[in-house]
Amino acid sequence: MTAEHIHEKLLAGLRNFFSNNGKTTAVIGLSGGIDSALVAALAVEALGNDKVTGIMMPSQYSTLHSVADAVQLAENLEIKHHLIAIESIYNTFIKELTPALGSKKKIDITEENLQARIRATLLMAVSNKQDCLVLNTSNKSELAMGYGTLYGDLIGALMVIGDLYKTQVYEVAHYINRHQPVIPLNTIQKEPSAELHPGQKDSDSLPPYALLDPVLHALIEECLSPDEIVARGFDATIVARVVKQKKQVAFKGFQLPQIIKIGDCPLLSREKWVE
Repeated sequence: MTAEHIHEKLLAGLRNFFSNNGKTTAVIGLSGGIDSALVAALAVEALGNDKVTGIMMPSQYSTLHSVADAVQLAENLEIKHHLIAIESIYNTFIKELTPALGSKKKIDITEENLQARIRATLLMAVSNKQDCLVLNTSNKSELAMGYGTLYGDLIGALMVIGDLYKTQVYEVAHYINRHQPVIPLNTIQKEPSAELHPGQKDSDSLPPYALLDPVLHALIEECLSPDEIVARGFDATIVARVVKQKKQVAFKGFQLPQIIKIGDCPLLSREKWVE
C-alpha cells in the first residue's frame, strides 16, 4: 500500500469518525515526536486548522529540542497550542505517593507511567471543557509490543495511526512533506524517545523498528509461526523476544480506543475498526 493510499484512508477515517459522532474539533498532545506530528498534520487536513488544538506537556525529562519541534509544528500547521509543564504536578504526585510507594529513589516504570497518566488527565480536561475529542498518537508497532501506558498515552477517542507500523509512519510523514516541510525535519530525523527518564530511547525497550516491523508484519499480517519467520532469515533471538513480549502485553488490546483500519489485520476486533 503506497503512502498516498494510506494518507487518503486516514483522512477518510478521520472525517467519517467525527461526522458519525457529531463532533468537529480535536485536541492532541504534541511531544515533538513524529507520531504526534503526523496525527496533528492529518487532523488539520481532515478537519481544518481552526478545529485542532495542540497541547505540549513537557516534564523535567523533556529535551528543549522536542519542545521547539512541537512549537514549530504547531506554527507550521497554524493551530492553537498551549504549553502546560507537568514537573510540578508530577512532583506533587510523588510527594503524596511516597508513604505508599516507599522512598526508593530509582526511577522505574512507576514514575514513567505516572507522567503519561498526568498528560492523559490534562488532555481529557481540555476535551471535556472544549467539547472536543482526544486523538491518540500510538502506532501499531508500539501497540503490538505493549509500548504504551494504559490510562495514559493509550487514551483517546480514536487511534489515528494505530494500524500503521512505525516505518509506515515515516513514509506517510515524508509524503505529507512532499511539497513543503509541514512536519519539522528534526522530528523525522531524530531517534524516537518517550523522554520519560534521562536519555531514554525507544530502542531501550524495543528492537530497532527496521528489524521489529518486518517481524511484526510476518506475525500479524501473514500469520506466520516463529519458526517460519526465522526460516526467512530473521534473527531467532529477536523473533523470540518479539513473540514473548507481544504475548505478555496482549491484555492491553482489550482496553484500546477504536482504530482507523488501514490493512487487513488491525489489532482490535471488528467492532472497533473505523473505515
